[in-house]
Amino acid sequence: MKISIGNDHAGTDYKFEIVKLLESKGIKVKNYGTDANDSVDYPDFVHPVAQDIKSNVADFGILICGSANGVAMTANKYREVRAGLCWTKEIVELIRQHNNANVLCIPARYTSIPQALQMVNTFLETPFEGGRHQNRVDKISISC
Repeated sequence: MKISIGNDHAGTDYKFEIVKLLESKGIKVKNYGTDANDSVDYPDFVHPVAQDIKSNVADFGILICGSANGVAMTANKYREVRAGLCWTKEIVELIRQHNNANVLCIPARYTSIPQALQMVNTFLETPFEGGRHQNRVDKISISC
């Protein structure tokens, strides 16, 4: 499995812990995020993650910023991306089960690192249910 990860300055510490967790599971991680705490523009770190999803270079993506709204909005501009903003493991379960989300967006200012790690585990362990949800997922992307 391959995961691309991106973060702004609010998510640097979270990213380091998440990468450790993923690598301990034998998952290959491509780090597009900043490794510093200096202010940066989150879209610069979202676009490479979304491109990896679009190009099938990565199986999943993880994005982290202060509220996770900006990263989710940016990632969801890509037709192939279904990014979900989550702050509990229960919401993570639903974005995987019902929406077949392929990008997890974590709000660093509203979750703790242990919560974020739990959400990442849940994201990886929860399968898409398909069935009635597939028809809905098929209606998410539009062509303009």
